[in-house]
Amino acid sequence: MIRRATVLFLAALLPLLAGAGQAQAVGYRYWSFWERNGTAWTYATQGPSLARPADGDVQGFRFSVSENSADAAKPRGTADFDTICAKTPARDGEKRVALVIDFGTPADAPSGETPPTGRTACAQVPEDATTAEVLASVAKPLRYDANALLCAIAGYPEKGCGEQVTPEKNSTPTTSPKSGPSIGLIGGIAAVALLAAAAIWQVRRRA
Repeated sequence: MIRRATVLFLAALLPLLAGAGQAQAVGYRYWSFWERNGTAWTYATQGPSLARPADGDVQGFRFSVSENSADAAKPRGTADFDTICAKTPARDGEKRVALVIDFGTPADAPSGETPPTGRTACAQVPEDATTAEVLASVAKPLRYDANALLCAIAGYPEKGCGEQVTPEKNSTPTTSPKSGPSIGLIGGIAAVALLAAAAIWQVRRRA
């Protein structure tokens, strides 16, 4: 019976340990870069400073909090080249690139900031222009960090760049992942331990 009580204690403890691992997961607040492939968005394999879109391409940027590229939110709104660039006639020696700029949701915004309304733009630039140059032509001011990470489009957000945020409160930045058990976990373990001890005492008393 004592062995059974111990097994029950461990079974109750496992969900708490699993929950601790999940609580330590963090996301990042940043601008993700997308390319339109037919009718779907695909995460760009190159940064804006290296990518060179062709005439007629559609590219998008989305500000959000995500853990990785597989979890990143896609740009919303109209993403059709003919619609976005309908009023921009073609010119020799230049290309037209349609841009979708999604500033995200209030839940993803840094503390004290409000995301602007999403917008589209048709950039007309030299044929060899990079995506960074395409974006700069229609959405200044841009802000980059020392590692050339895109931090802000059209001045949003005013500060911050790819910072970590807790999963419970996206508006709370953290400087590094938390390590060690949380107070909630310790309290839960203690509660389960007390229950297990009480169960073992009851078994011994009945014996």
